[in-house]
Amino acid sequence: MSFILIAEQVLNGLQFGIMLFLMAAGLTLIFGVMGLINLAHGSLYMVGAFAAAAVAGATGSFVLALAAAMAAAALAGALVELLVIRRLYDKDHLDQVLATFALILIFSEGTRWLFGSFPLFLQIPPYLSGPVSLPGGIEYPIYRLVLIIVGLVVAAGLGLMITRTRIGIQIRAGENDREMIAALGVDISKLYTLIFALGAALAGLAGALVGAIQSVQVGMGEPVLILAFVVIVIGGIGSIKGALVGALLVGLTDTLGGVFLPQFFGLFMEPSAASSVGSSLASMAIYILMGAVLIWRPTGLYGARA
Repeated sequence: MSFILIAEQVLNGLQFGIMLFLMAAGLTLIFGVMGLINLAHGSLYMVGAFAAAAVAGATGSFVLALAAAMAAAALAGALVELLVIRRLYDKDHLDQVLATFALILIFSEGTRWLFGSFPLFLQIPPYLSGPVSLPGGIEYPIYRLVLIIVGLVVAAGLGLMITRTRIGIQIRAGENDREMIAALGVDISKLYTLIFALGAALAGLAGALVGAIQSVQVGMGEPVLILAFVVIVIGGIGSIKGALVGALLVGLTDTLGGVFLPQFFGLFMEPSAASSVGSSLASMAIYILMGAVLIWRPTGLYGARA
């Protein structure tokens, strides 16, 4: 097992984890501040990917495609919050689940009506194509490396916003006592719309960035949504730091498990059996990780203790 292979897979795990963080950061804010279970968050990821593919196809600009992805997802998120979600804050979680599940169907069929059922493809721009040489003789795709850097910059900016700005103070206060900040004169409705739009924009950005690696298709957000929920449970509901740490743990566990577990079992099993057992355990690994974290710390790594 070479150093280069291990290093490449660690980088792949970091890249996957960073993309999960962009999904989970908005989800954990919405869940933590509003107490809302939003199953439609993955649909906003899909909206961002389709908006990016459409704008890139029309203009040829990848930067404009990313801006369009964030704007489209934020607009869709704000409209969803104003028209649907605002009526669910005082409802129980079952009502929230049913309503946001209906939104998944609406977004999926609406996207299929606008773009058709066939996948779209978002091209990596030429200046981000090809490999880059890293220390140790590692050749790694420059686009994936840029994804890691962009995600870390977004994480740092989001952390600064939450901890150092007035709106961040309001968000943290709303998480702890929404009635009190409303009594102090903060417009809680505008705050919720802003949080929802911010979370949607981050999901849209993730969809656009991943869309250049994978195909852009209807329903692409649902598998990622499941992993994003795993991330916020591991990291702790409402914690941006927890979302980042949880996303990196999930990304590394999933990627390294998928590559190295079959090789490990191949040391003492037949190749076909090793591949089957290793792949099965790899698909379970993140849920085993989540269970272990919850046994040790039921509120997640950085969740507030009751």
